[in-house]
Amino acid sequence: MERGIKRLQALRSRRQKAIGLFDQGERQAAVAAALKVSRQSVSRWYRDWLNDDTDALQGAARAGRRRRLSQDQVALIQKELLEGAAAHGYPSDLWTLPRVAQVIEAVTAVHYHPGHVWRVLRQMGWSLQRPTLRAKERDEQKIRQWKRRTWAKVKKTPESGEPG
Repeated sequence: MERGIKRLQALRSRRQKAIGLFDQGERQAAVAAALKVSRQSVSRWYRDWLNDDTDALQGAARAGRRRRLSQDQVALIQKELLEGAAAHGYPSDLWTLPRVAQVIEAVTAVHYHPGHVWRVLRQMGWSLQRPTLRAKERDEQKIRQWKRRTWAKVKKTPESGEPG
């Protein structure tokens, strides 16, 4: 958010420099070259300067699209997600993007495609988590024994030249 505000201030500052150059009688091409901007932009600024359109010269109050969710809605979504997926009727407590999209829509009535839900999660400071691919019933001791005894017997070796 901070970066966006600084960028808007830089754009306003550049337009103010252009106005100063117009006041000094500089030509549009010279202003474009001095500020390293397109002639089309300078032409638009010049037209606004001639028409004394100070609002247009200030530029937009924001850059890009407006957010679809307010900060209050994001906080509400986070609260709901922290309750867990099982609390929302899912069979496991694993959050997937489609599940999160459904919760967002249920809580805020704002529809997000599951492929874009990660943007909301990142805004909340959440990160990708992948479950480990190990069975709950895994017995490390039995695995070590199997590797020492059974695998050693069935494993192909370069010397044997025959299948295990």
